[in-house]
Amino acid sequence: MLAVRELTYASLAVRILASILLGGMIGLDRGLKNRPAGLRTYMLVCLGACIVMITNQYVFQAFGVGDPVRMGAQVVSGIGFLGAGTIIVTARNQIKGLTTAAGLWASACVGLALGIGLYEVAVIGGVSIFVVLALMHKLDFLMRRNTRIMEVYVELKRSVPLGAFLDFVRAQNFEPSNLQMQLENTSDLDVLAFSVTLKGPKEFSHSDIVQTVRNMDGVSYMEEL
Repeated sequence: MLAVRELTYASLAVRILASILLGGMIGLDRGLKNRPAGLRTYMLVCLGACIVMITNQYVFQAFGVGDPVRMGAQVVSGIGFLGAGTIIVTARNQIKGLTTAAGLWASACVGLALGIGLYEVAVIGGVSIFVVLALMHKLDFLMRRNTRIMEVYVELKRSVPLGAFLDFVRAQNFEPSNLQMQLENTSDLDVLAFSVTLKGPKEFSHSDIVQTVRNMDGVSYMEEL
């Protein structure tokens, strides 16, 4: 068993090929969903991490010096810069790209496991990451659809005081919090734009909260963030 973890031409080929396949499998889901990092990006991240770990193992075995995981540790921390580039904050304070960044980091970890010859962990981990990204998306969507706590973006006619909106939602037994003005989001001087977090009562469903806010007099536009 130890022989397959040694640096041979055969093991090198297996590790590099496996990193391309596992990275591609993870990136396939993100590419189909048109995310910032897709198939090729995940392949390159996983392959690059694998090559780094192979190089580190070679240096350690060939020269008998150094730390066999030193370069791998730099990948774990350094991949954060790549992941951070996929995270954006939209004009309405929506944060996008966190899952993509986490997927890139996890893909790099799979590459590191392959690079050092820990095939079992790499394969199980790679498949698990794919399952989380591909199959848990629907579960995450259902959880968001059923929550009674939601953040909404509202455009309110200036003829209606902001206090009237807060009085309205409180009258519906909603709990408003984290209200933030969004003055730069609209060029319409007759509209007051803001985002607010609303917590509805138990008897209200997610769709009930949305519909109640949209039906308020003076609300010209409402969008869930």
